[in-house]
Amino acid sequence: MLNKENKIGSVLVIGGGIAGMQASLDLVDAGFRVYLVEDSPAIGGKMAQLDKTFPTNDCSMCIMSPRLVDVASNCNIELLTTTEVVGMDGKAGRFRVSIRRNPRFVDISKCTGCGDCAKACPVEVPDKFNMAMSNRKAIYKPFAQAVPGAFAIDKRGTSPCKSGCPINISVQGYVALIAQGKYQQALDLIRRENPFPGICGRVCNHPCETECMRGKVDEPIAVAGLKRFVADWEESEKLKVKSEKLGDRDQGLEFNGKRVAIIGSGPAGLTAAHDLALAGFPVTVFEKLSVAGGMMRVGIPDYRLPQDIIQQEIDAILATGVELKLNTTVDSLDSLKSQGFEAIMIAVGAHVNKGM
Repeated sequence: MLNKENKIGSVLVIGGGIAGMQASLDLVDAGFRVYLVEDSPAIGGKMAQLDKTFPTNDCSMCIMSPRLVDVASNCNIELLTTTEVVGMDGKAGRFRVSIRRNPRFVDISKCTGCGDCAKACPVEVPDKFNMAMSNRKAIYKPFAQAVPGAFAIDKRGTSPCKSGCPINISVQGYVALIAQGKYQQALDLIRRENPFPGICGRVCNHPCETECMRGKVDEPIAVAGLKRFVADWEESEKLKVKSEKLGDRDQGLEFNGKRVAIIGSGPAGLTAAHDLALAGFPVTVFEKLSVAGGMMRVGIPDYRLPQDIIQQEIDAILATGVELKLNTTVDSLDSLKSQGFEAIMIAVGAHVNKGM
């Protein structure tokens, strides 16, 4: 009796080594469409790591390269790299497979494989392709002839120092940039999450250092000191504060027109103003005191946090287009709404006097 059930004219091949590639090419020649699943960023498997093959002592890459090219150029083979099979059901001729595609963190359609990203990357990690006998950059291509030829990043988790930071700054990133002398890039990375590098470099209780794995060997990296260093370096170099998103303020900036009012110019209010300005919102900060900064300004003594450091960092926030109104008390939210503000943030703090 003939099987009347329709069969699917495609085949899933799990594993992109030399066997998987040859099987895929043979299946395509037989008229099937092939889905080639490989959990690493490139196909080639272990043979790509070898110099010679046993027992003929032939060059392994000389044997494999033509197959890499054939697989990459065949429109009936769909490569699914950084992918793993997590489930399968059905029966012969009609299997249903569930896969998990892990992020590559690089857009294959846009990557040209030039390698400029690896040259700029400040982070080095052990190179698994070379059995950890050498290092590679965090963004990498497994080997020169890799297919696909795009670079990739292996993100294995969140570094302990970043997890320990209350605002989740990429501590490992700016420490690596500082180590390579890329101070302005380190500052730009810090300011993505924290507009007060100079202040936090002086008064933060640095929980990131408590989580630092180096502390299990000898001493943790002086993260707060490094943050303070790059902030002071910027001032000593008298660099004009720029934003990665806003660019040079003199070139003209168009806000989206949705006005935001923030009541209170303490750390929370100023940070919100900074982030909203970067997102394109026109922000006005209202402060009842004659100075901005909140408890940073009136609660921390000068010997612990100099006033000029506070003012420098506030000026950097104002340079993004934030408007600051001092000596201004807000009587009601309705009064702000009547002025055309579409959103209001109350950041007045919660300080209450205590009796002796």
